[in-house]
Formats: sequence, structure tokens, C-alpha cells
Amino acid sequence: MNLLRKILIPTVPVYQGITWLRNYCFDNDILKSKSYNFPVICVGNLSVGGTGKTPMIEYLIQLLKEDYYVGTLSRGYGRQTKGFLLADETATAQSIGDEPFQLYQKFSEIIVSVGEDRQLAIEQLLQLEKSPDVLLLDDAFQHRKVKAGLNILLTSYNDLYVNDMVLPTGNLREPKSGAKRADFIIVTKCPENISVEEQEKIKSELKIESHQQLYFSSISYSDEIVSKDTKIGLEELKSKPFTLVTGIANPKPLVDYLNKKGFKFNHEAYKDHHDFSATEISELETKELIVTTEKDYMRLKDRLKHNNVYYLPIASNILNAEAFNNNIKKFIKSF
Repeated sequence: MNLLRKILIPTVPVYQGITWLRNYCFDNDILKSKSYNFPVICVGNLSVGGTGKTPMIEYLIQLLKEDYYVGTLSRGYGRQTKGFLLADETATAQSIGDEPFQLYQKFSEIIVSVGEDRQLAIEQLLQLEKSPDVLLLDDAFQHRKVKAGLNILLTSYNDLYVNDMVLPTGNLREPKSGAKRADFIIVTKCPENISVEEQEKIKSELKIESHQQLYFSSISYSDEIVSKDTKIGLEELKSKPFTLVTGIANPKPLVDYLNKKGFKFNHEAYKDHHDFSATEISELETKELIVTTEKDYMRLKDRLKHNNVYYLPIASNILNAEAFNNNIKKFIKSF
């Protein structure tokens, strides 16, 4: 914990009290939430980031897109525009945000939308000639004016929300009690061989309630890095020192993975959703080989003149995926 966060400890009760009061007002209908008569699934967290929301959204898209017309809605954090927008062929990371742009580039058969006002955005989506059968809300756990039919809460294996405190000293956006709103809780970024005993220990720590289901997921990395029109096998990287560029909330799992694989690289870390300056772009263009995350690639690929930037694809793997998948589909079929 840095010095500034320690200094701000006295303000923690104030922030916690304000967020608790807001939740109390929504829970008791003093502030109103709006429900919808079609499946709305929210994927979010209690912390400020780094729990793997985008891989989980992609997992759900892959699961549902063959049977349903899927839509996604996010705020579009870091974009240079305002209001409701649908992703189309003119979209860029700057116009809709890096994560929605990533989804649009990968899934042309779905609706990708952004909007700060979730209620207004959903109204716009429902007025489309072909509206979505299922809507995935990205990072909307605290946006309580929309009442999702299913709330999925993510928490990282190495940073469980029960071991944290609210801002500004901790990383929680709201008190831990907010987890009670979740229907599914997924512990992300777990070791692939997590034991049953450790799963039970975490279940006890999280105090899972009777209405909640607990799942565990891990991240798998591709065996190749990808550019606009080129792929390089990971094994080839062992003879090619590179620069790792990250602008994500928690690059540690990726750094640990690459170190474990024995790669030689320099790491240039930036804040989450970093908007690279012209000077930084010029500096990056001097690098012989850049490896980055898929989200960062969306912001870099059209700004770098040299085709020397690649990303390492990742995917979410859910333990007991069959039960998870069946329960997601059961929820959708309930409408």
C-alpha cells in the first residue's frame, strides 16, 4: 500500500457510507431500477479492474451466438465520444473504447454497443429493426438503474474481494456486502490444477449464500502471437527478445506466465486503458518486436507505422463448464 493510500484511510468510512447508502436506496425502492422482459446478463466486479471481465464476455458470446442474436453494452471506457453508439465499419478504439472494439473485431455477427446511460441505451437497442435476444452488460454491477436478470460477479484468485477494502485506500468500488446481489460468483485466474480442498476453502471465505452459485476459472494462453496478417509460434520467441507493453489493470499474470516460459523481455507498463501519446508511439516504433495484450493491440495497431506489434490471445476456461453453460441457458430459456 503506497503512502497516499495510507494517508487516505480516514476517508474510507465516508466512501463506504455513501456507497452503502446508495445500495440501500436501490434495495428498498427509494431509487428505482428497471427490469426487462428479455434476458439481460450483467458481468462485473467489486474491484476497480483486472478480474477478467472481457474474457468472460467473450466466453458468453461464444456460448450463445449460435442460438441467439447476442448484444453487448458497455460504457466504452476511455473513448473520445459521448452517448449511445453502435459499432460499425467506421468504429475505432478511440470512438467506442478498446474493449468494445475488440469484441466488434472478433464477433461481427453480434451487436456491440456503448452508452453511459444504460437505460437509454437499452431503449435504443430495443428499437432496432432486429433487437438482441440476449444482452450482455459489461462492467455494470454498480449501474443499478438497470436490474439485470442474472448478475455474474468476478473476483481474482490472488485478490479476493473479501481481503480488500473500499476506495481510496483499497480497490473496492463498494462494500463487500454488495456481493450479495450476485447470482453467480466466479473466481478467475485460478491455477489450472486448483484442488477441491482449496475450492472449499475459498467458498468458505467468500461466505457463498444459498441463492448463489460459485464457479472457478483459469486463463489459457494461445501458443502463438498474432498480428494483422502474421502469426508467430510462442516457441520462436525464445530466440527473439521483445518488449512487452501493457496498459491493463493487472499485468502480473501475463508477466508471470512469460517469465515461467523463459522468455527474455523488457516490460513497459502503463495504466489501464492508457491513451498512448505521439511521443510514446514514436518510442515504441523503435522497438524491434512488441508483444502486448489484445486490448492494448486494439489501441496500437493502427497508430504504429511498423508492423512489429503482436498480441497474445487468451481465453477463459471454467471448471465444471457444463454446469455453468447449462445454467446460463436455463436462465435464458426462462423468458
